[in-house]
Amino acid sequence: MASNEQTLETGPWDQALAQLREWDPAWAEACAKMTTNPWSSAVLPRKTAELISLAINAACTNLNPDGTRRQIRAALEAGATRDEILFVLKAGSLMSIHSCSLGAPILLEEAKAAGVGPTRKTSAATPACDAMRTIGQWNTAWDPFFELDPLWTDQFFATAIPMYRSGVLPPKEIELLSIACDASFTHMYAPGTRRHINAALKLGATMEEIMEVLKLCVVQGVQACNMGVPILAEELARLSVTPKER
Repeated sequence: MASNEQTLETGPWDQALAQLREWDPAWAEACAKMTTNPWSSAVLPRKTAELISLAINAACTNLNPDGTRRQIRAALEAGATRDEILFVLKAGSLMSIHSCSLGAPILLEEAKAAGVGPTRKTSAATPACDAMRTIGQWNTAWDPFFELDPLWTDQFFATAIPMYRSGVLPPKEIELLSIACDASFTHMYAPGTRRHINAALKLGATMEEIMEVLKLCVVQGVQACNMGVPILAEELARLSVTPKER
């Protein structure tokens, strides 16, 4: 297994691991071995693993500031550029569109059942949506909210289309990042996970590479220890202080 210093540099851990090793060495070692496996296995390049971990930490469904800083630092050390990291942060922002992917079809179904129709008609040019269709990136799951508000939908995809055209990251790596965001335990968006796994396979990703992405989602769970162990240590220290010393 990697040394303590390497573990902290190339895994999901902060300094909480040292405290865990003091309190429960057997569990800490077993957990460290499992959670650093996606880095030690070398199935994914280190930079890719760091960018995927960054996506999970920074995603709008997680917003973990300590983990985001740790993984930005690790990604930079692994050779990631500012633009690559910024791409990941943009992707983590735009995944919020799944609120509409989930809710818009339900709105249309329930409105139809209730005999309710729209109170206004919207007619507008939608060049960004048209561009997404032209490059083959339109998802039919977006049709319901396009139907409900085509102007706003186009405004949303005006933020997305430059990312598809940027070439900052290769298409396969974008799909792996998307799998991580959708499969993350803070999101678990099944339609997107399936769509991006399908796209990644078509782009040449192996089953082992995709499984590494899923493993990176799982090891994110130790953020519970990164957050809670220092707090527990502080509270135990507080209780050990006598009333006179307080």
